[in-house]
Amino acid sequence: MTSHSRHSVTAVTVTGPPLPHLYHPAEIAEALGVSEWWVKEQARQKRIPFTRPGGAYRFTAKHFEEIVRLFEERPTRGVSEPEAGRQRSRRRAESPPAPAAPQSKRPPLVARVPRRMRLAQAA
Repeated sequence: MTSHSRHSVTAVTVTGPPLPHLYHPAEIAEALGVSEWWVKEQARQKRIPFTRPGGAYRFTAKHFEEIVRLFEERPTRGVSEPEAGRQRSRRRAESPPAPAAPQSKRPPLVARVPRRMRLAQAA
């Protein structure tokens, strides 16, 4: 009977630039304040940059920066917030009130009996 030892990991020397850290979708989701599902769905729909080594979604720091840029919203030029609010309120005041909807002659809606209740009553 031969003795088997556990596999030992040997140090590999990599020459050249260091390898980039690959972040998991959960880490990206936590940083963005969204769900992990949302991150994976955006990647699946190819709306955000990602890499897929071994079939799993992974993200580099550059990917994260680009994701933040993609969903960044810039202020509109030439209009400050208080002015924009005043313009909206003036428009609402100038528009005439909406006409009242005519009363419907339909009978009121009545909820159906759930299927499991119908089946229980029939038995």
